[in-house]
Amino acid sequence: MSLTPLLSPSAPDPVRDWAESGVLALTGRPDGPPVIPPGRAATVARAMSSWISDVSALGGRHLDVDGARLLSERAAFTGRKRRGEVSVGGSCRLLPTADGWAAVSCARPDDPTLLGALISDSINENDPWPAVSDWLRTHTGTELAERAELLGVAAGPVSRAGALPPVPVPQYPRPVDGLLVVDFSSLWAGPLCANLLGLTGARVVKVETPDRPDGARRGNPDFYRLLHGGHESVVLDPTTTGGRRTLAALVDAADIVIEASRPRALTRFGLDADAAVARGATWVSITAAGRSSDRIGFGDDLAAAAGLIAYDSDGTPLFVGDALADPLTGVTAAALAMSAPADGSGHMWDLSMSDLIASTLTNHPVPQTFQHDGQWVAGTSSGVVPVAEPRPRVPAGRVANSGADTAAVLASLGIAVP
Repeated sequence: MSLTPLLSPSAPDPVRDWAESGVLALTGRPDGPPVIPPGRAATVARAMSSWISDVSALGGRHLDVDGARLLSERAAFTGRKRRGEVSVGGSCRLLPTADGWAAVSCARPDDPTLLGALISDSINENDPWPAVSDWLRTHTGTELAERAELLGVAAGPVSRAGALPPVPVPQYPRPVDGLLVVDFSSLWAGPLCANLLGLTGARVVKVETPDRPDGARRGNPDFYRLLHGGHESVVLDPTTTGGRRTLAALVDAADIVIEASRPRALTRFGLDADAAVARGATWVSITAAGRSSDRIGFGDDLAAAAGLIAYDSDGTPLFVGDALADPLTGVTAAALAMSAPADGSGHMWDLSMSDLIASTLTNHPVPQTFQHDGQWVAGTSSGVVPVAEPRPRVPAGRVANSGADTAAVLASLGIAVP
């Protein structure tokens, strides 16, 4: 059982996979044609979901999920469309710099203030973009990257330099039916990983803190239910001795841990990833650029900065899909978590969202879409394929209120309530 043939640069038809994924419908200008992106991210996502399906069957379950379709499903819930140089979600923009282009996000409540610090000037918090655009035109992408990392701004120059990293490959297949997944992540990538593991039989416990619930709870409720339906919710306070002790005990009980924090934050919480791996757990760490980096990023700016960019007929860069680094990372993380070393020992998956996007890029020519019988289509090596619209999966299971299951989960694991 191997993904290597499916993940090779010459494998399947990437244009067909893009066309069937729903991503093309989200790529391009609002009044223009859908644009085919470079690379094979949809092919990689489809291969990862094939692995998930095969491994779940080994555990006596059948999960039929198309990873390519997962890349666009949030837009099926929100109804948002392609917007060219503005991300589908509206919080990220592609802007010219002194030496190229950059992707800049303004998604968090304090981001306007951080962007003001980035450009060392006052800024209109209701519309920071004119001031940011003016600053970028006279500064290089390198200057932006240095300041962004220092200040914790989700931004970076659009570039594709050096050798591309390899696509991560699962190890020995390991069904997760009955295993305990402790999920510290939020938003999309980590929760999608947890969702897929839950659908293949794992018990998923979502952990939040009192002052930082998952920001996605404020988003589209049906999409949140899709990712979290059927999961248990625990709230623990890492600022207290009892809370940290209980968090550590919960991690000690876990077979799989999912988190999307920088290592120093986990240390403050009293969590030791290396110790968990040493006792045999699978640790899935999802970060912008790897555990050794302090870079901050979200799905749109990370994908664009890594080089996953479509281009208008005049050469203007355009966003590809909706925060594509998030769902690609989520389905990949789930496939990796459904594997283990052959000797059954623990493993640390250090997933850089930026590197994962870069690993899917190729130098293959990108064709254009065209209209046939009034419908946008793409020409592939195996025939003409209609450009599919985003399509949602059906949410299932209840969504627990934040912390609703704390006492019950701890009791079931023999952990004292702090």
